[in-house]
Amino acid sequence: MVAANDNNETKKAEGGVDPEKEAAKARTEAKKAAADAARAKAKKAKEDAAASSVKIAAPGETKTSPSKSPRLKDVYQKKVVPALMKEFQYKNSMQVPRLTKIVVNCAVKDAVGNPKVLDGTFEEILAITGQKPVLTRAKKAIAAFKVRAGNPVGVMVTLRRARMYEFLDRLVNVALPRVRDFKGVGSKGFDGRGNYSLGIREQIIFPEINYDKVDKIRGMTVTITTSAKSNEHARALLAELGMPFRK
Repeated sequence: MVAANDNNETKKAEGGVDPEKEAAKARTEAKKAAADAARAKAKKAKEDAAASSVKIAAPGETKTSPSKSPRLKDVYQKKVVPALMKEFQYKNSMQVPRLTKIVVNCAVKDAVGNPKVLDGTFEEILAITGQKPVLTRAKKAIAAFKVRAGNPVGVMVTLRRARMYEFLDRLVNVALPRVRDFKGVGSKGFDGRGNYSLGIREQIIFPEINYDKVDKIRGMTVTITTSAKSNEHARALLAELGMPFRK
């Protein structure tokens, strides 16, 4: 032991490497490498979980095409605007009606007695729209329905910009054709101010819904808000965008 200590002191005096410091440095580097590997593993697990779950679009990002503008928006700019300007003799392209927002609302009457049933509806609307919905609550108490003011009674989501065009594109071209015995949508859903409401009886018409995980068939209301000032102009806009109105 005395000889070993003398050798260490001799190396220190001669400017050599201290074995104790080298060992401590090696242990520190090993701990740092292990911590980096653990962080990388946790990050990869988090990314895999996010990839396998429902993706929520970031602000300004579409649900299915984050790197380019929605297909239906390009159709509106290249085909719908010139067609409506010719049909209604608009002098400026800014006069052409356009989509403002789309509201998807789902009321669940079973939530009065069991609020937990909203969890499934919440996940379904999230999967359909790609945007996190909000709970809607009763504004006033109704004793006949055993509803108290403030009770959650449904979920709602408001879509704008890219997500709005993506949702309408999937609704018109994918979801509505999957309706049983579909013959077109009615024309009585306009409110006189350019807005159109459409009732959907089954949420399973959307391909994002896994039929095996559906606990109950529920409907929803889709309200399309436009800048049109009359029903005629709003119908022409939606028809040009592909809405299959019943003839």
